[in-house]
Amino acid sequence: MGAALALATRGVGRTAPNPPVGCLIIKEDKVVGRGWTQPGGRPHAEAMALVQAGDAARGATAYVTLEPCAHVSERGPACAELLASSGVARVVIALGDPDPRTDGAGIARLQAAGIETRLGAGGAHAERVMAGFLKRRRTGGPHVTLKLATSLDGRIATAGGQSRWITGPESRAHAHLERARCELIVVGRGTLEADDPGLDVRLPGLEDRSPQRAVLTTGTAPDGWILLAKPEDVSAIEKVDHVLVEGGAGTAAAFLRADLVDRLLLYRAPILIGTGRDAIGDLGLSNLSEAHGRWRPIDTRQLGSDRLDVYERI
Repeated sequence: MGAALALATRGVGRTAPNPPVGCLIIKEDKVVGRGWTQPGGRPHAEAMALVQAGDAARGATAYVTLEPCAHVSERGPACAELLASSGVARVVIALGDPDPRTDGAGIARLQAAGIETRLGAGGAHAERVMAGFLKRRRTGGPHVTLKLATSLDGRIATAGGQSRWITGPESRAHAHLERARCELIVVGRGTLEADDPGLDVRLPGLEDRSPQRAVLTTGTAPDGWILLAKPEDVSAIEKVDHVLVEGGAGTAAAFLRADLVDRLLLYRAPILIGTGRDAIGDLGLSNLSEAHGRWRPIDTRQLGSDRLDVYERI
């Protein structure tokens, strides 16, 4: 299942409104089929893996990160039906599909065909890989990541506004990978005017995965940019399940005050700036107790001389 989830990550940020699913088909301890949801949502992971496996799928075990879809679409057949007719003997599934058209029906179709099913393997990992799809289905809004690149003392720029570059090239490359996994990237009016950011993906081979750009402002947006009058407006943008908020302090605070941030990326460089610009503006806290119990660490890593800490909302 870990390998299937690794395949699923290839589709993150490219499949909305469909989920980024991974599928691995194993027979006699050998991989006979691999698949992941393709850009735009089709083909689905199971269909791709079954085509690769061919006749070898008969009697095999399929590992799928989400319950195979049970509804027929104009864009392709139901994956539960494809698996049922392929002759696979067993299907291991990480998570059930919250889509009411499939919820439980995909597993029921497999069981009706005499296929052994198991649900729950790798479920916690799958929740994170498919966080955007699941958040959209459960709440109607996208999964929001807030990225902060700061000095050790929490500054994003000097008092004069100089901010390039606080973190090193390894951190910046990682941030570009995060951009490639989102459909929308957001900055505030101040960042737009001060930095004129491209917000594109500049990693070799991933240039075509640059997300849409949005600016949070009460004014107007430049040509080609999406205007957000308030953070909640991200929920109304179609085919956007993953949002990356990059700056600045006012925009970060606005999304936090709106209680929309699901994940924090904190890149910290081993430098001290002293008097400078804060990473986050006023959050409106009236009591320190309100700040506790909201975030849990899920990852930490060294990126060159910088440190990355990742937190998710409790």
